[in-house]
Amino acid sequence: MKDSLDTLPKRLVHNAQQSPLRVAFREKEYGIWQTQTWRRLLRRVAAFSRGLERLGLARGDRVAILGDNRPEWIVAELAAQSAGAISMGMYQDSAAEEVRFLLDFAGARFVVAEDQEQVDKLLEVSDRLPQLERIVYDDPRGLRGYPHQKLIHFAELEAIGEGEDAETNRSVLLERIAATRADDVAILSTTSGTTGKPKLAMLTHRNLLSMAEHLLSVDPMEQDDEFVSFLPLAWIGEQMITVACALTAGFTVNFPEEPETVQENIREIGPHTMFSPPRIWENLLSEVQVKMEDAAFLKRRLYEWALAVGYRRADALRERRALAAGERLRASLAEWLCFYWLRDQLGLRRIRRAYTGGAALGPDVFRFFHAIGVNLKQIYGQTEVSGISVMHRDDDIAYHTVGTPLPATEVRIAEDGEILTRGESVFVGYYQNPEATTETLVDGWLHSGDAGYLDDDAREQQHLVVIDRVKDVMTLPDGTRFSPQFIENKLKFSPHVKEAVVFGGGEYPMITAMITIDFANTGKWAERRQIPYTTFTDLSQKQEVRELVREHVVRTNEDLPAAARIRRFLLLHKELDADDDELTRTRKVRRRFVAERYREMVAALYGAASEVSVESEIAYQDGRTAKVRTALAIETLESETPAGEENP
Repeated sequence: MKDSLDTLPKRLVHNAQQSPLRVAFREKEYGIWQTQTWRRLLRRVAAFSRGLERLGLARGDRVAILGDNRPEWIVAELAAQSAGAISMGMYQDSAAEEVRFLLDFAGARFVVAEDQEQVDKLLEVSDRLPQLERIVYDDPRGLRGYPHQKLIHFAELEAIGEGEDAETNRSVLLERIAATRADDVAILSTTSGTTGKPKLAMLTHRNLLSMAEHLLSVDPMEQDDEFVSFLPLAWIGEQMITVACALTAGFTVNFPEEPETVQENIREIGPHTMFSPPRIWENLLSEVQVKMEDAAFLKRRLYEWALAVGYRRADALRERRALAAGERLRASLAEWLCFYWLRDQLGLRRIRRAYTGGAALGPDVFRFFHAIGVNLKQIYGQTEVSGISVMHRDDDIAYHTVGTPLPATEVRIAEDGEILTRGESVFVGYYQNPEATTETLVDGWLHSGDAGYLDDDAREQQHLVVIDRVKDVMTLPDGTRFSPQFIENKLKFSPHVKEAVVFGGGEYPMITAMITIDFANTGKWAERRQIPYTTFTDLSQKQEVRELVREHVVRTNEDLPAAARIRRFLLLHKELDADDDELTRTRKVRRRFVAERYREMVAALYGAASEVSVESEIAYQDGRTAKVRTALAIETLESETPAGEENP
């Protein structure tokens, strides 16, 4: 890393000087893609940074940002860092109390909020945040009559920063940027928070840029590349590509018009690189599966034939086997008759590399995307390692692994099976939490909390296999160890299953599961079969739906060792929700919280009852609510080991 380019703002200045007219950002507004060049971006960052300084921003202060992915988020983040301050992103769907906790804990004096929705959250808790001085809002719609003295419009602050002598202000900013150092803390990034309150990881410019350089050394991205930023910028995975990699490689970042138009906007742009957590890839797969169910007979048969050909091609590439001439011909036909158009519909036609991370992706989903010609690769990391430490290489992909370490990154397995990582991208500690820092960082090694092992499998370099969180790996009474996450991912291969929570081990004699249906896909399935339903709860408990899911659970069990098969399950009467603390903001299941919240259901799964009664709330269109009790049926599967098969 060159000293002259060792911070994010310095990379911005470099891009603005070397490629001033190249497009840095593109955002769709009112149906038209609006562009901002690197020169324009630097000018806005300079103005906003000077504006914050005139409001009293000092070096080391924390500037919080709350809203959807917009160019203004990046402007605010880089402006804070240019002044020697620290940015802290918050998830746009966070409840007001979550926002209050983070702002209070970080001691943020300034908040940049996108719109009225976010401003309302902040004003709701502002009387309990005495250190909060200013709320800068971007979208003024609905805020015209707000008299609050802490509010100031984004454009107004830019104008204050621009002042009468714009050139002088930019000169002052360049001096500030030159004074930034690689080991300055750049961002406070919230951890996933699978247990308790989220912690704030302190990531330096060195951390973020070393990660970006190592990633780009494996998978180069060019200035002409396109990327669509649609995952929350509060998540380290999005910061990794949209900020660190974009500033390093200089490619164009596109921002969707609205969260609801993401898929449409991705198809318009046709990005070259895409990064998404498993839920996005699972949703795309479900979309294809559901559409194929509705397709005409000939189209469905063509798809089934092409997919079988695609699976054979993908397996041959993974196993480094040459295809016979006939197979190559069939693969070419499948590509032009089916896969090219399918990828185009999904917005993946120009994809060179696609990444998945943040949680494990089921091997079945992984294999599907390779079958249709998407170069999908698993990456592994966490917030504390700036997003990524291990990844697949183009010519070395195994569905059950997460690949090999990035350059200058060391990975080893502790005696208890925990994955440890060391390298320049490892964070410097948790903000105001020395105890947690001491537990997580030991002699420079990051203790991930994940269980895994290194797999040779006749490869040139050992691949890392991630099993599950160390605390979640379970042991059955017969000694069988299993990963609930692995089983859950196999269950979610069905388009009708949205989430699954698997229980077992310890005092539990067998494996059971709570499953939530995918309301949209299952609702369409029910409508095609003229099965009437009213609410999510009603649909989930229909006998036909229970049979549909039961068939999928049986198929899943066929791929599992006998001792690790699901013996009983129920369909949950509601979706798991981050607002109810059942999921993290990155949609990881809070397993222990769910087990405690639904302890009566878990107990019933291990009892003799055939159903369990729960209380739920129904909301009517006129605003009224009513409490009702619903009986959830418990489905029991064959518990005996099939003939001729022994428990491992």
